[in-house]
Amino acid sequence: MDDLQAVSWLDGKVRLLDQTKLPEELILLEISDYRHIITSINNLTVRGAPAIGIAAAFGVVLAIWGADESDRADFLRNVNKAIDELKATRPTAKNLFWALEKMRTAMSKNLNRPLRQVKEAMLNEAKAILQDDIERCRKIGDFGQELLPFRCTVLTHCNAGALATGGHGTALGIVRSAIDKGKKIKVFVDETRPLLQGARLTTFELTEDDIDVTLITDNTAAYAMKKGLIDVVVVGADRIARNGDVANKIGTYGLSILAKEHKIPFIVAAPLSTFDPDLASGADIPIEERDGDEVRRIGSLQIAPEEVAVYNPAFDITPHNFISAIVSEKGIARFPTEEKLSEWLK
Repeated sequence: MDDLQAVSWLDGKVRLLDQTKLPEELILLEISDYRHIITSINNLTVRGAPAIGIAAAFGVVLAIWGADESDRADFLRNVNKAIDELKATRPTAKNLFWALEKMRTAMSKNLNRPLRQVKEAMLNEAKAILQDDIERCRKIGDFGQELLPFRCTVLTHCNAGALATGGHGTALGIVRSAIDKGKKIKVFVDETRPLLQGARLTTFELTEDDIDVTLITDNTAAYAMKKGLIDVVVVGADRIARNGDVANKIGTYGLSILAKEHKIPFIVAAPLSTFDPDLASGADIPIEERDGDEVRRIGSLQIAPEEVAVYNPAFDITPHNFISAIVSEKGIARFPTEEKLSEWLK
């Protein structure tokens, strides 16, 4: 998967791998209008907290790339408008807001320079955010693989791999790094209703990399644990509060309860750009609710009455006391607490 990035910059355009089409079709989109980046984030063409942040950073660049270089006031209006609109796309993923603030800072630091140079500085910042995420994921993988036994089966949820990041992945980065170290790792992937990111995306990644993978339905996880088929659960995160509570794809909380009951380690992998020290606990994390048709339908196939009411939160909160370890590019926080995590954020 290293040669297939979810987000990249190519000759004045943003190239996105359309994840709504996988695994049936491999389609690369070339986007030149930041409003199409907004649409792509909203409709999950690009998804995964780190990848959303990267796409948004390049979206800011698109908003000013063709701007008049003699009108500084209009330039500023365009940047701030784009940032505000991109911020409004998805409320839960902290990486989105982190990346956009880095883009605003890059602009502010260079405003005394000619606008052509400001554009270049902002493009360089977006590229740095992409490269930085790849390096963070490598470090997460290298630290996290220490938590995996030499021979084990990992259960993962949703997609926290190369498709959700700049490359390598967070949860799947740990798996990849463990295999690189010679460990014998098998992966169980739950399908992840309602949009099947596990079935469509994670199995695609692992199959592409020739990693031993087995797909299960979401409601098979408890039975698989009881049967002794799962040794470790490893998931990603979209936002982590100051006390270590984690927002991740809906269904993560349920898996953490099952893991605790079956005495299975439950590991969260995320870069520091996912951490939100301004929020005391998971109760403060905003949870996105999405359109009911995502549940009433699978693709174009309607599976429920059109008029039935649907509750469709995209994320849930896993309490920190259900988590065995959080892995970041700074290392491993076992049984995470606010005190332990604060050391990383100094």
